[in-house]
Amino acid sequence: MVRRRLLLVCLATALVFSRASGAGERPPNIVIIFIDDLGYADIGPFGATAYPTPNLDRMAREGRIFTDFLVSSAVCSASRAALMTGCYHRRVSISGALGPRSTIGLHPDEVTLAEICKQMGYATAIYGKWHLGHHPKFLPTNQGFDEYFGLPYSNDMWPYHPTAGNRFPPLPLLVNRTVVNPQVHAEDQRMLTTWYTRRAVDFIERHKDEPFFLYVPHAMVHVPLFVSEKFAGKSGAGLFGDVVMEVDWSVGKILDTLRRLGLDRHTLVIFSSDNGPWLSYGEHAGSAGPLREGKGTTFEGGIRVPTIFWWPGRIPAGTRCDELASTIDVLPTVAALIGAELPPRKIDGKDIRPLMFQDGALSPHEAFYCYYANGELQAIRDRRWKLHFPHRYRTLGGRPGGKGGKPVPYEVREIELSLFDLKNDVGETTNVIDRYPDVAKRLMAAAEVARRELGDRLTGRKGSEVRPPGRLQPGDERLQWY
Repeated sequence: MVRRRLLLVCLATALVFSRASGAGERPPNIVIIFIDDLGYADIGPFGATAYPTPNLDRMAREGRIFTDFLVSSAVCSASRAALMTGCYHRRVSISGALGPRSTIGLHPDEVTLAEICKQMGYATAIYGKWHLGHHPKFLPTNQGFDEYFGLPYSNDMWPYHPTAGNRFPPLPLLVNRTVVNPQVHAEDQRMLTTWYTRRAVDFIERHKDEPFFLYVPHAMVHVPLFVSEKFAGKSGAGLFGDVVMEVDWSVGKILDTLRRLGLDRHTLVIFSSDNGPWLSYGEHAGSAGPLREGKGTTFEGGIRVPTIFWWPGRIPAGTRCDELASTIDVLPTVAALIGAELPPRKIDGKDIRPLMFQDGALSPHEAFYCYYANGELQAIRDRRWKLHFPHRYRTLGGRPGGKGGKPVPYEVREIELSLFDLKNDVGETTNVIDRYPDVAKRLMAAAEVARRELGDRLTGRKGSEVRPPGRLQPGDERLQWY
């Protein structure tokens, strides 16, 4: 495996310059800004009005918003695995949210988005939350990234969690493979957004003369919420509004740096979220707007996320795409844009360049599988219709969420076999299965393909194309900080 990666890097210089010169210009830089637990209606371009998001508003005016952009799972690690590999999280066996005592991670044989870019000689960096395995063999610098600074998992996986008791050890901060702060405190969390942004700007400045891939997966707006002094109390909408304003500031700093260096017309920037809002936290959580439920469910409020694509001079300004697209599409689309080879292993994403650049293009997805993190195929959808299979889900049932950073408990309900017309009922309120039995039958047939390939705990099926996660083996180095 190491030999294969070294070979890719050795070939990269010749490949990048030959392909770039053949196209008459260097391949585009790629920047992905990935927010944690940001709800569909939490930024101005998607309906937020309680606080300003001027930089994201500008990004939308100069780019294209995607109103039907989905994640593979409404849970942290599973969602990030899909973004990095172009696969449903089920295919690569990363589910839920990996914790400090986990001994698994993204398998080293999976080809990440960073490794796709390394094929073509890109400089690569991640500043923020990784959450795909915290031991050295799983860390970003073993998955195609040249540089890493950030938290190995969620910022609430620490001893000060309001409901976890003594479940979590100290929270570490890493540079590459080294723990530089073995015990992150509140003062550090207040600076995370600023630190990640500064490093992102510095990376762009250092690599302005070569193609680069920059991944900025912010810790915010995941609870516990922290904000620096420069934004504390500035939104007039409480701590959550302050935190979103600081994330917006971060986006502005990155876009301004690209402009200042003359790189804006050579850079694709994607802004998105890993899943919907964590509704039980109430005033410290965001909003899914018209969508049903939030994080931890396969309703649209959990898996549909606010997304903006920005590339001045290439992506039409002030436009929107209402077609189904997903984070699993980012890897194959980037590969096509930069002239890289797709992974030799099967992936699930599609090349969505037509959705980026054209008006009227249709989604390449005939069906999208909505798996919950525990392996249940809870729903399946296409461009218009969504079929939910009977399953249990968590909900507040109309009750308000918590206050002061403490959640309220969810209740558990069960949904019956239900078909929703998302074109006319994006809130998934009215079951129309009796009116459209042929649609339901078609989606059921597509679900059988999913069950055959990826399995389904609801029906006791084991998938034939599920690949294992990476696992610690005897003798493997372990990351020690407690």
